[in-house]
Amino acid sequence: MSPPPPRRSRSRLRPWIVPARKLRAMVRAGELGLIVIAAAIGVLAGLAVTGMSLAAQGMHELIFRLPDGERLSGTEFIPSHIALLAPIVGGALLGVLLFASARWRKRVAVDPIEANALHGGRMSLTDSLLVALQNLISNGFGASVGLEAGYTQISSGIASRVGLAFEMRRGDMRTLVGCGAAAAIATAFNAPLTGAFYAFELIIGTYSIATLTPVVVAALCGTFTARLIVGRAFLIDVGSLGAVVDADYAAAFGLGVVCAGFGILVMQGVTLVESLARRSVVPPALRPLIGGAAVGALALVSPQVLSAGHGALHLNLDTAAAPAALLALILLKSVASAISIGSGFRGGLFFASLFLGALIGKLYAALAPFLFHTATLTPVVYAIVGMSALAVAIIGGPLTMTFLALELTGDFPITVLVLVAVVASSVTVRKTFGYSFATWRFHLRGENIRSAHDVGWIRTLTVGQMMRRDPRIVRDDTTVAMLRRKFPLGSGQRVVVVDQAERYAGIVLIPEAFDAALDQAAEATRLDTLLHYRDQALTPEMNAKEAMAVFDRTESEALAVVDGSAAKRVIGLLTESHTLRRYSEELDRRRREVSGEI
Repeated sequence: MSPPPPRRSRSRLRPWIVPARKLRAMVRAGELGLIVIAAAIGVLAGLAVTGMSLAAQGMHELIFRLPDGERLSGTEFIPSHIALLAPIVGGALLGVLLFASARWRKRVAVDPIEANALHGGRMSLTDSLLVALQNLISNGFGASVGLEAGYTQISSGIASRVGLAFEMRRGDMRTLVGCGAAAAIATAFNAPLTGAFYAFELIIGTYSIATLTPVVVAALCGTFTARLIVGRAFLIDVGSLGAVVDADYAAAFGLGVVCAGFGILVMQGVTLVESLARRSVVPPALRPLIGGAAVGALALVSPQVLSAGHGALHLNLDTAAAPAALLALILLKSVASAISIGSGFRGGLFFASLFLGALIGKLYAALAPFLFHTATLTPVVYAIVGMSALAVAIIGGPLTMTFLALELTGDFPITVLVLVAVVASSVTVRKTFGYSFATWRFHLRGENIRSAHDVGWIRTLTVGQMMRRDPRIVRDDTTVAMLRRKFPLGSGQRVVVVDQAERYAGIVLIPEAFDAALDQAAEATRLDTLLHYRDQALTPEMNAKEAMAVFDRTESEALAVVDGSAAKRVIGLLTESHTLRRYSEELDRRRREVSGEI
C-alpha cells in the first residue's frame, strides 16, 4: 500500500488564514484586538469607497463629456445622442459581464444583511468585488442607481475576509461586517454617526456595548481616510430656521406619512418591473440593454434622472421650481430607478430615496401653507425632512436617517423635526407593508428575513439533530389489551403507531389506553381507534423554529419524525419541551459569544 500523501499546511490550503497562530490568538483574545482590526477595516473601506467614487466621477466626465468636477445629474446640458446611447452601451457591457459571471459564478452573491442574518458574517470577497464592478459600470454609464450598494458590499466583503483570516468567532464576524458597512456609509456621506447607526440598525440588527467601540472606530477611520484624500463634501446649508412651532411638528408628521406611502409604491414598482422582465422572453443578459434604452429616453426629457442624483439634489435644494415641474421630475426619477434596478442594473435606492424625498418635501411645501397655516418651515427644511422620511421608508433605519440629517445640516431643531417624520414613516411602512427594500427582495426570493438579526444558527438546529432515534413503535392492528401488557401505565406517555406497510399512522397516548371505559372491550379494540395527529409529523430537515410552529398549530406535546418520502417511515420522536430547551440553550450560548464570555 502506498503511503498517504503528505499533509499540506493550513496556510497553503487556505491562504487567507493569518499564518501566525499567536497573532490570531492575540486578536481574538479581547476587545482591544477587535478594535484594532475594526480601525484597519475602516481605513480599507475608506480607500475602497473613495476609489469607487472617483472612478464613477471620472467615467461620468469621460463618457458624458462633463467639465471637471461637475456632477452628471446636475449638468444643464448633455448632447442628446450621448444621453441616449450611454446607458444603452452600459447595459450591453453589463449584460456581457452578467452572462460571463453566470457561467463562472453559479451562486448568488450574499449582501451584508443576508450574511449577518444567515451566514454568521461570511461573505465572498470575489463576489463582492464583482458586485462592486457591476455597480460601478451601472452608475458610470448613467443608470439611475446609487453606489451605496457597491460601497457596503465591497467594504463588508473586505471585513469578512479579514475576519476569516483571523478565524474570528461568529459574533465577532458579524460585528466586523457591520464595521465595514459603517465605514462605507460614513465615508460616502462624510457622516460617521450615520455610518455607525446604519451598521447597528441595518447590518448588525442590534445595538450593544460590545459592538459600539469597533463600529464607531471603523466609521471614524473611514471618514478621516476620505477627508485626507478628497476633503469635506456634501454639507447642506439650510439658512436660518427660526423658532419651531407646534404646527411644524404636525407638518413633519404628515410629510412622514406621505413619504411612507410613496416609498411603498417605489418598492412595488421595482418589483413589478422585475416581474415583467422575468416573465418576458428576453434573456437576463439582454435586459440591462433594454433598460438602458428606456433610461436614456427618460434622460432626453431631463438629465436629472441619470446616475444617483447628487448634483440634482443640490440643484433642486438651491433653486425654486414650480409644483408641476417637481411632480414631473419625481415621476421621471421614480420610473428611471425602477427600470434600472428591475432590468438588472446593479445598485440600490439609497441616494435615489434621498433625492426623491427632497423633491417630495419641496412639493409638500407648496401645499403646507393651506394645511398648516401657522407652520414656519421653509421649502429647504421640508426637503431635508422629506429626504430622511423617504429614505427610512425604503431603506429603513430611523436613527440612521435622523443622524444623517443632523450631520448634513448641523441643525438640531431640524433634527427633531426629522425624528418626528421618520418615526411616522417607519411605523406606517412597518404596519402596512412590513419590509424595507432589502428585506422585501429577500421575501420575494423566499427568504424569511426581516432584519439582520442572526437567525442562521436556527437553521442548523434541526429536528434531525434533536429527535430521539428510538421511539416506541407498534402496529395499528395491536389491541388495547396488548398495548397495556407491553407498556404498563407509568412506563411512558405515548407510542408511535404504523400501519401494515410500516407507514406512519399516528400517535396513541398511553394514559388514554388505560381509560376504564375501554376495560370491557380491551381485547377487541384496535389502536387505530385511538390515534392522534394522523396527518401531522415532522421531517428531519426542519429547523427548531419550524418545528415549534408545527407544535403550536397541532397543539401537541410530541410528534413523530418521518423520513419525508412517500413511505413516511418513522425515524424518530421529538417533544416540544426538548425543542424549547435546546433552543434556549443555543440562544444563551450565542448571546454569551456576542458578549465575549466564550
